[in-house]
Amino acid sequence: MTFSGFIKTDLVNYPGLVAAAVFTGGCNFRCPYCHNPEFVVPGSDPAYSDETYTEEEILAYLTRRSAMLDALVVSGGEPTLHPDLPAFLRRVRPLGLKIKLDTNGSRPAVLKSLICSGLVDYVAMDIKAPFEKYGLFGFADTAAIGKSIGILERSGIGHEYRTTCPKGLLEPDDFPKMAKLIGNNAKWYLQTFNPRKTLDPEFGRASAYTEAELRAIAASVGRAETEVR
Repeated sequence: MTFSGFIKTDLVNYPGLVAAAVFTGGCNFRCPYCHNPEFVVPGSDPAYSDETYTEEEILAYLTRRSAMLDALVVSGGEPTLHPDLPAFLRRVRPLGLKIKLDTNGSRPAVLKSLICSGLVDYVAMDIKAPFEKYGLFGFADTAAIGKSIGILERSGIGHEYRTTCPKGLLEPDDFPKMAKLIGNNAKWYLQTFNPRKTLDPEFGRASAYTEAELRAIAASVGRAETEVR
């Protein structure tokens, strides 16, 4: 398996743990605000090196540093598009690291298989918008998204949902609709949109909700587990 990005020490993406993070290339969404365009469309960011990392390189590093790491985060792009992902995770498991998967929820069968096989400990799933707006992200199979939510809610493993919040693409009345899609007990993070780097250059001029506006939205949706970050 080949990876398009690698962070050797990550203190943010796995709650409470010191992790390494790897990023797979390619995605079946086209979120205009995506802040990792180089992982979605290779060559889309001229400032980004096309350097890649082999599975062997990643595993060698994790083996050397396993005593100082708690976890591995697998992000993207969309990791579940890669058929060799389960085999890679099976090689990580003996190192004793927790494994977190970041996913857009578009491949519920893969998600279920990874969970049932004991290959992931924590999942962060994107909720892009109310289902009627998913076409704006280049993906129309909202039934798949609903199935992935159901799988996570029944899984018994730690999980969270997250939504990036640019103005215009998401209106205030979209948030209660999204809140109804997910369980009341899982964390839902509303993430501030950063226009510094976007897949669609036009979105570099899009407006962001302020932290105060997002906190007001979080308070209004009626979920105790909705937070802003």
